[in-house]
Amino acid sequence: MNVQQMSAQMSGKPGFVAALDQSGGSTPDALRLYGIPDTAYHSDAEMFELIHQMRLRIITAPSFSGEKVIGAILFERTMDSDIGGKPIPSYLWEDRGVVPLLKVDSGREPESDGVLMMKPMPRLDALLERAVNKGIYGTKMRSVVRLPSASGIASVVAQQFEVARQISSYGLTPIVEPEVLISSPDKAGAEAILCEEISKQLALLPADVKVILKLTIPTVADLYKGLVEHPNVVRVLALSGGYSRHEACALLSQNKGMIASFSRALIEELRHDMTDAAVDEALVRSIDESYKASVTKA
Repeated sequence: MNVQQMSAQMSGKPGFVAALDQSGGSTPDALRLYGIPDTAYHSDAEMFELIHQMRLRIITAPSFSGEKVIGAILFERTMDSDIGGKPIPSYLWEDRGVVPLLKVDSGREPESDGVLMMKPMPRLDALLERAVNKGIYGTKMRSVVRLPSASGIASVVAQQFEVARQISSYGLTPIVEPEVLISSPDKAGAEAILCEEISKQLALLPADVKVILKLTIPTVADLYKGLVEHPNVVRVLALSGGYSRHEACALLSQNKGMIASFSRALIEELRHDMTDAAVDEALVRSIDESYKASVTKA
């Protein structure tokens, strides 16, 4: 796979990044949204097989292409699977023109000091080696911020950038995702602190270490403009965070330089009992709206 071409696409091509990396905590909600109740499966293995089949329908839909979807964040099992005998990362890049990315975190610790830090990742080095061999371009890891705690947010951001350096040493581009919950009692206050802490950590990076930021759409429009323009930042992605797609896109359109990286909002119209044609029609609507909010700003 051509890393230079992928880098050019991720840094400059108009479009958005699809988040297809639902994990243990978010999978049941995604399946319910897809029309599959909790009673339809009786083990984690069955649950992950159902969500895997949903992801395959999305990835193989005609509308899912690099024309508007510039990248896709994958779950580990998806990275390890094939389509027609071809590894899915290769299929995405070679057949669809979509840059393959990988979720690598192991979940979050219980809340402390207003934040949820990432759990230890003892398998990370082995996973990064596999990702490189599979042709993955970059990785994603998520922390959570609930309160405007200066010390808590500083710890979250420092942990994210420490792991980002480890990921970068493998030639992969890390996606740093400290999500501020949209239900935070002071979302704007937390985001102001977060922006300052990210700026501090970016200033410590060597010139050749690049990161992608994935952030909640801010309460104050264009809060992250300085991060968008920072030389160490490849792109700033926006997570939907529980907003509906229409709400997320309306807010995103007010933030210049940010592009969508939606998960639930991307698949909210899909249902497991739809025909493949109907799934693609729903994806066309979702892709078009997410693309427009990413490239056309108010």
